[in-house]
This record gives sequence, C-alpha cells and structure tokens, in this order.
Amino acid sequence: MFLKGARCLSPKCAFERREYAPGPHGRDSQWRRRRASDYSRQLRGKQKARRVYGVLERQFRRYFALAQRRPGLTGVNMLVILETRLDNTVYRLGFAESRAQARQLVTHGHFDLNGRRTNIPSALVRPGDILTVHKESRQKLYFKAVAQQLDERRIPRWLSLDPAALSGQVLQLPEREDVDVSLNEQLIVEYYSR
Repeated sequence: MFLKGARCLSPKCAFERREYAPGPHGRDSQWRRRRASDYSRQLRGKQKARRVYGVLERQFRRYFALAQRRPGLTGVNMLVILETRLDNTVYRLGFAESRAQARQLVTHGHFDLNGRRTNIPSALVRPGDILTVHKESRQKLYFKAVAQQLDERRIPRWLSLDPAALSGQVLQLPEREDVDVSLNEQLIVEYYSR
C-alpha cells in the first residue's frame, strides 16, 4: 500500500531506498561510513554463530575452550561441537521446524537419548548414539503430523533416520562440509584469540 499518494511519484518517495543517507549528511558529505574494523567483523561473526545456534555467551566461550583442547582446527572443532548439541540434532533429523522449537521439545522431555529420557538441550551426542521420540510423546498430535512429513525431509549424511520408529542415529561426527550454515569460523577464532 502506497499511502503517500502523489509524493511517491517524485524523487522524495519514502519507499525508494538510496545507497546514501538523506539530508546534508548524504551523498557528498564528509561523514561517509567507514570500513568495518577487524574487531567489528570478528564480533559480528561470533554473534551470528551464537544467534544461529541459540547459545549464550558463557556457554559459547566454554565451547570455544573445549574446541581448543581438541586436536585439529579450532574453528572446525567449534562448529562440530555446536552441530552435535542435542537440540541441533533434533532439528537436523527433522523433528522440529527450527532450533528454538527443537530446544523446547527437548526441554519438555519428548526425546530419549540411548534409551534414557533427556531434557538437556546442550547435551552433546557422539557417534553411535540413538535418539528416539519418547513412547508417551508419540501419541501427541504434533509427532503424528511430523511422522507423516519425515519421508520428505533431507537429513545430513552424518545422521540416519528411521521415520517409522521416530528415531535417528548419529553415524559419525559432522565435518565442515556437513555444516550448511554460512558461518566464518575463522572470525570466531580470531575474536577469542585477541
């Protein structure tokens, strides 16, 4: 809806976006935007990863310390740790539409990890772990609807899914190619290494 009327037919239209700011500080001003600093890019990269996976700062810093202790590249180790969280695994298996919803489903105790009911979204899964929908939760309308859609879902190669049993298994740890999130892990490493 263009409620501005005839004004939108002129160059002063509010809906038209320019690459410069309006007014005296706009096109030919000395107040041009500066190039983002290294610190700014590193901070934004770290914040993006935190937002995507829904992790708070203290836990994220702990994951970074854990990734540093593991052999291999710290950035890749960090992404592997974030990918193998229980809530992310539930999301990757297709039991939830988003990571936030997966976190809520895990918190409410709808999943068993290796036969034991688990309500800790930050639990890290390992190769060989079996994740199943709890037997009481299978009768809920949500999981009946999800069971019908599981065949259409595409899951990563590091997981296997059994739609009939509403269960999945971790086959191996994910690699960098398996993480389809557009994150630059090097920025995270640089941020914490300053």
